[in-house]
Amino acid sequence: MRKHPIGFSDGSRALEPVGGAAGRAIWFAHAVERPRRSLAVTEPNDLSAFWMPFTDNRFFKEHPRMFVAAKGMHYTAAAGHQVLDGTGGLWCVNAGHGREAIVEAIRHTAGQLDFAPTFQLGHPLAFEAASRLSLLMPEGLDRIFFTNSGSESVDSALKIALAYQKARGQGTRTRLIGRERGYHGTGFGGISVGGIVGNRRQFGTLLTGVDHLRHTHDPARNAWSRGQPLHGAELADDLERLVALHGAETIAAVIVEPVAGSTGVLIPPVGYLERLRAICDRHDILLIFDEVITGFGRIGCATGAERLGVTPDIITLAKGLTNAAVPMGAVAVRREVHDTILQSAAPGIELFHGYTYSGHPLAAAAAIATLGIYQSEGLFARAIELEEYWADAIHSLRGARHVIDCRNIGLIGGIELEPRPGAPTKRAMEVFHRAFDAGLLIRVTGDIIALSPPLIIEKPQIDEIVAKIAAILPTVD
Repeated sequence: MRKHPIGFSDGSRALEPVGGAAGRAIWFAHAVERPRRSLAVTEPNDLSAFWMPFTDNRFFKEHPRMFVAAKGMHYTAAAGHQVLDGTGGLWCVNAGHGREAIVEAIRHTAGQLDFAPTFQLGHPLAFEAASRLSLLMPEGLDRIFFTNSGSESVDSALKIALAYQKARGQGTRTRLIGRERGYHGTGFGGISVGGIVGNRRQFGTLLTGVDHLRHTHDPARNAWSRGQPLHGAELADDLERLVALHGAETIAAVIVEPVAGSTGVLIPPVGYLERLRAICDRHDILLIFDEVITGFGRIGCATGAERLGVTPDIITLAKGLTNAAVPMGAVAVRREVHDTILQSAAPGIELFHGYTYSGHPLAAAAAIATLGIYQSEGLFARAIELEEYWADAIHSLRGARHVIDCRNIGLIGGIELEPRPGAPTKRAMEVFHRAFDAGLLIRVTGDIIALSPPLIIEKPQIDEIVAKIAAILPTVD
């Protein structure tokens, strides 16, 4: 077991800090003596205590790669080298790292109002954040419910959809429809409507009354697409099949990502979302867009709904809402849905749902500051301004070793690799590790490299991302 994670010198418990201020901070946090409870107690500088999410823990703790600082477009690795952020953290640092306005808003609020409950009480920042956010949403989606993550936003949206159907006298509408290869977080609701098999298989039968549309990935017809692929609008008709199977009177809502991110950048075919919207309208079904990734400028507007020209009934948000500085999510709800739930309820609580940290003061302050940066710097337009240059760069990898497809929209790129025979996902993970060591952060999902850099990226940094990937691919078997 390693007792000296990167950033520490080897030796006894009286460790010496290395790596400057960041190293000293880590050293101080870990070097404080703790009373021993048993011989098996975890050492303060041991890697074993943290059970890491979505991680090969056994591999990582033998080969740790860590960050100790971040600013602008770069992380600083514990080993000391700079790492260009090609993924906006985890699709979330849209305005770049270490933005002073956000840091100061959090610092000031922590000193003034560290916490305030929003159950039967409130604080001004939550209302201001909601008002500012509502102005960015498609017309009519101006009622905001705050959560702490995208997973919570999805579960909240599903519950709001069910509550709405019951409130309007449609209590038989309890079925929820997701899509194959969809990612909607990791709550039981989210993985039930989600369609990534690996996220589901360990956890039993999940929610009942859930079904799935076919996914839209069609490389035979749509490989090497720039923007929305031309073929596949008819895949939306799969909802008609589910309506015929289950009956429209049983279906509460359909949830899809406008652009599916975590499954490997699946961009909706031209006309697909419009067709899905029309079918939902025809059968009186709510349409939910999961915009945890596509929100806040990622594809060129405040929302994917705005960019793609299709307005859902509910939008889930998180990630870029606070530039990831403080965890926060939100659900934007069509006013009619909100009002129906409130007006049908008996006096008292209308929706029995919420979280201790809904509208947390620090998160609300971070959101207000973040939205201010997006507006003052015109960052939502950056993905449009750079889209063609980005597309040219991504598609320059056509013909590179192992690459079987490239696709893009806004400042999202997907580079699909041919799986290694008998070892799917291994080739992409090897590229991931080599990229980190070469000073580039990418995201891999299956055998797909996903890119989503901060919106402040400049053209030379786009060139650097693609050049590093192009140099790594020939070195991987």
